[in-house]
Amino acid sequence: MKKEYFKEYSKYLNRHMEFSVYGHSGQPFLVFPAQNGRYFDFEGFKMMDNVMDLIDNGIIQLFCCDSIDGETWSAEGKECYKRIQLHEQWFNYIVEELVPRIFEINYYGNGNNYTDGIITTGCSMGGTHAANFMFRRPDIFKGMIALSGYYDSDIFFGNYCDDLVYKNAPIKYIQGMSYDHPYVDMYRKNKIILCCGQGAWEDEMLRSIYKIKELFEYKDIPAIVDVWGHDVNHDWDWWRKQFSYFVRKIV
Repeated sequence: MKKEYFKEYSKYLNRHMEFSVYGHSGQPFLVFPAQNGRYFDFEGFKMMDNVMDLIDNGIIQLFCCDSIDGETWSAEGKECYKRIQLHEQWFNYIVEELVPRIFEINYYGNGNNYTDGIITTGCSMGGTHAANFMFRRPDIFKGMIALSGYYDSDIFFGNYCDDLVYKNAPIKYIQGMSYDHPYVDMYRKNKIILCCGQGAWEDEMLRSIYKIKELFEYKDIPAIVDVWGHDVNHDWDWWRKQFSYFVRKIV
């Protein structure tokens, strides 16, 4: 497996940001780490083991980015306004700085051919980010695999909801979109997969996934919304199985 490491300066965050690339070509996936995680966690928790054939055969290429959750979504006790402002800077870093690099690196690997879009993925908070980025920019991200994500803002920001919090809470802004909103039409054409279990630590995720499933049905957005069994916990062992299972459905 080809692996590359990058550390590049972000003007949006005024710091260097790190990411790793796994594979030489194929459909690019942008991988978000779990809550407070790092770019190397996906490899460290062996999330690639069950899809190594797809990586080695040039079918998929994984771009694992860094998050700043500890300063934003997880920064309880700090001023909400500043937290969400910093998150928005990170959002702009991903979309305006990292995404062009993904297209560039993938272009050369794919024989000087540009991909028609990136698929987002992640587990836990990474699943939250995967969904939010695809829903906010369906023109860039053509699909997602979100595992055990939470798709609202309340468990992170409580009752606080300014324009930026609203803008980053998929349940809120999808509910606020009209049936014929241009983004809703894009969602109907994208590949959307959300999954969680019914075991330990999944109660809030279940509440969230059922709510977003209602919104999909109301707005006629086709999606795979898959709830696994009571023994399926919020942990890497299950995410490893789910990731391999759904990647093979989406590529």
